[in-house]
Order: sequence, then structure tokens, then C-alpha cells
Amino acid sequence: QSVDQALVWVVVALLMWGMVMVYSASIAMPDNPRFSSYSQTHFLTRHVISMVVGSIMALLVFQVRTETWEKIARPLFVVSLILLALVLIPVIGKGVNGARRWISFGIINFQPSELAKFATIIYAADYMVRKMEVKERFFRAVLPMGAAVALAGVFLLAEPDMGAFMVIAIIAMGILFLGGVNARMFFLIFAVLVGAFVLMIAASPWRRERIFAYLDPFSAEHALGKGYQLSHSLIAIGRGEIWGVGLGGSVEKLHWLPEAHTDFLLAVIGEEFGLLTCMLIAILYFAILVRIIIRLLDEKDQFVVLAVTGLGAQFCGQAMINMAVNLGVFPSKGMTLPFISYGGSSILALSVTCGLILALTKRNPYLDRSLYMV
Repeated sequence: QSVDQALVWVVVALLMWGMVMVYSASIAMPDNPRFSSYSQTHFLTRHVISMVVGSIMALLVFQVRTETWEKIARPLFVVSLILLALVLIPVIGKGVNGARRWISFGIINFQPSELAKFATIIYAADYMVRKMEVKERFFRAVLPMGAAVALAGVFLLAEPDMGAFMVIAIIAMGILFLGGVNARMFFLIFAVLVGAFVLMIAASPWRRERIFAYLDPFSAEHALGKGYQLSHSLIAIGRGEIWGVGLGGSVEKLHWLPEAHTDFLLAVIGEEFGLLTCMLIAILYFAILVRIIIRLLDEKDQFVVLAVTGLGAQFCGQAMINMAVNLGVFPSKGMTLPFISYGGSSILALSVTCGLILALTKRNPYLDRSLYMV
């Protein structure tokens, strides 16, 4: 069967680049008393392990038939909700920087919200296919899906992880819209979601402070507080200019820029390799989006169209949000740069996502000669 080899090679390129940059960004971390017991290759080793496990999981997911994903969509979503609830239990969930979002499995910390994103997309696609007959009815089509997303949101906000909730809500509602839900009904729901998020931000002092810091990170009030991370990210990108200062030459990664090997790895890339390399990375993510669109141009299976569209939107949307955060376009949301940043849960979840996209869009070259297959 014909697999999208171009998509595979783009993902491999991102993974290889990620290995280099995770090592570069984390090599000096043992100098920090907090990580003094770690070796210089500690984060690289764990990153490579996540890549290997993720590749195996992607291969396993690739073998699963489309019909099977439709059958397990609801149980998978229920499992993700159970894990979101379990992570809130102190003896199970692991707290980091005031947030309880991880379950520790030894060398890998699993983040249930990553599974929740994946499971919600599959569930929403299957749900929309099942509700095609009543898609114009609010109480039979839209309300049950809204309730399911709201339940996931309750658990995510308790962690707290508002960013993951926003991603899940937007993509789930987007799938309903693509499935044919009434446009006026959709925009009403969208307006309610926007209003709810604005109220949550307005009612939370620390979220308000983060927004103000994002608007002016270099002010005396915020430069050493909520705006510290963003200000140093912008300094790093500014130091790199067009061509960068060279591999290993970053100053900001030397304990100035927090989370330099995870959420703000793009800033280190910009400092060491410059604006052009950042643009090249953006082009690679755009190439993934283009490949997904091409594979769906003549797809007849409604579930495949909705699921792959949702998975592609989540993947490319996460890349866009991370790059925008590093550049100060969006406030910090705690999202990694797909396949490049350090993060076991992210690598595993994205590997499964990629494996499923390849599985759902594979073609038999002898039975299906599509005009769009390039």
C-alpha cells in the first residue's frame, strides 16, 4: 500500500534536528544545582528513548484498520477522561511548577492531556459520522459533544492546563463544523467559548498578570517576573539575527532562558542558527499540512476526512502556537515544538498522531490511481 513517503521524511528530518538541538540546549544544565546529579547527555538519552518508543508505537498504530479506530473511539475517549481524573490524585499525579499534569513511569513522564487531545479528535470524528442524520439539531448533535468536551475541560482546568482545553475545544468544534453542523449554531458556540475563556482569564489574577506581561515583557514590572521567559526568548532570537552565532554558541541557554530545551527551544535555534533556519522549520511544518491536504483531496470516507483534518490541525496548530509564543505573538501556553522539543509525552503522542495519519491516508497503488498522489 502507498504510504506518504514525503511526510515520513519531513518528520524524520524534524526528529534528527530535534536530537541535535535538545543536546545543545541541555548540555549545560548539570551546572545548575537543581540538575547537578545529571550527566550532560541525560536529556538527550531520554529524548532518544522517547523517539524509539514513539517510533514503535507509530508502527503499531499504522497496522490498525480504520474500522477499528471507529469502534474504539468512544472507549478511548473514556480512558482519556479517567487518566485526566487520576492525574489530579496527589499519590498518582506528579506536580511541576505548581501544575499537576504528569504521571511518572520511571524514565518517562506521561501527560494525560496529550492522550486527551488525540482521543477527543478521534471521538469527535466518529461522533460526527454517527450523527450525520441529525447534524442540524442542537440537542441531539451539538449538545452531547459540547458536554463531553466540557467534562474534559473541567479536569484540564483543575490541573491547570487551559492551553490544552482550548486546543481540544477548538478542534472538536471545528470537526463539528466540517461535519456539516449549522453555521449559525457553530458561530454561537464559538462566541460562547470565546466568552468563557475571556471570563476565565479575567477571573484569574495570575492569568491576567501573564497577559499583561506578554503585552510588555521588558517593562520594569514584568522583566524579572511573568515576562522574564518571553523577554529572554526575544533576546535569544535577536542575538541570532539572520545567520545565528553557531551551534553551541547560545548564551541564553546558560541558565538565562527557562525551559530552553522544551517550550522555548525555538529561541535557542534562532540564537544559534538564525532567522533563516527558523523559517526553514516553519516551511517543514507547512509541508506537512500540504501533504495532508493532498492526501485528502479525493478521500471518500467521512471518518478519515474528519479525523485526519483534526489530527493535522492539532499537529500544525501546536507548531504555530509554539513558534508564536517564542516570538512574542501569543502569550505562553506551555506547548512543545512538535518532534523537536524535549518531552516524552509530546513525542509519544505526536508519533501516534503521525502513525494514524499515515494509516488513514495510505492507498493501494494498484486499485486507486488518484490524480493527486505525488
